Amino acid sequence: MRFFWQCEEKNVTLHPKMKKKIFILVFAWVALGVLVAQEAPQRPDLQTNARVDFFDPGHKEVKDDYRFHVEYRLEAGYVQNNHRSENKSYENLFMHGFRVGGTFDFMLPKRFSIQTGVLYTFTYGKASQNWGLMDWEDFTSPDPVTGEVHSAIVGHRLYEHQLTIPVRMYYNIHLWKDLNLFFYTGPQLHVGLAMNDKVHADLSTKTRQWMDEIGQPYESRDRYKENELNRCMVQWGLGGGMEWDRYRLQAGYDFGLNNAVKHKVFSDQKMWEWHWFVSFCYRINSK
Repeated sequence: MRFFWQCEEKNVTLHPKMKKKIFILVFAWVALGVLVAQEAPQRPDLQTNARVDFFDPGHKEVKDDYRFHVEYRLEAGYVQNNHRSENKSYENLFMHGFRVGGTFDFMLPKRFSIQTGVLYTFTYGKASQNWGLMDWEDFTSPDPVTGEVHSAIVGHRLYEHQLTIPVRMYYNIHLWKDLNLFFYTGPQLHVGLAMNDKVHADLSTKTRQWMDEIGQPYESRDRYKENELNRCMVQWGLGGGMEWDRYRLQAGYDFGLNNAVKHKVFSDQKMWEWHWFVSFCYRINSK
């Protein structure tokens, strides 16, 4: 019988053809390992914890082992509130102000992070509303003398105080050295502390009576305290910015999701708060 193995007492030897096959297999395995080792530095995806330069994807800059940690930041910036209404029962206006506070980011793998915190916002704005005078039988009818529709102007000066609690997902892209580009999205909760409305109104007696009948206020008041508006409002934000070392410059827009009107004078009365902001952040702890 023909065998690849030949046995003589206790010594075992290989058939020459089997020796050749094993030699070829070992040589191919070693050659494959050498090729993979040479290719790995050129492929960032094989470097599980490599920090890749955006402008030179083939360059392994720093091996930065991931570890879970929290980054604390102080934030201050400009904010613009836009009160958007579908009808004239609430004024459409822009309010300007600032916001300050602190945030903390939970750092996650794959360049993601989740941010939350507390920010205080103060905004100021002014607007006016036109109301028809009730001195005529039909206040929309023109004045028989002048031919004009009578109207009364109610002026508003608003001072709004809010707390903002964001819950946002961030994604960071490393560009060069300590320079990073980032984007974020997610909801945030606005808690109204006060919205002082300083009103100046010059109304006729009948117009005042009519506004009292429909429940339309025309005196100075706190809109939250009088239950005109919901204290809690939910928004969805989109934004991004640049980060260098400890410093971050960002901007974003927040879209109101729920109707801010709590006490409705008209059944279809609606108002939303949309925000635009730009802010500067400083990280107070090391990475």
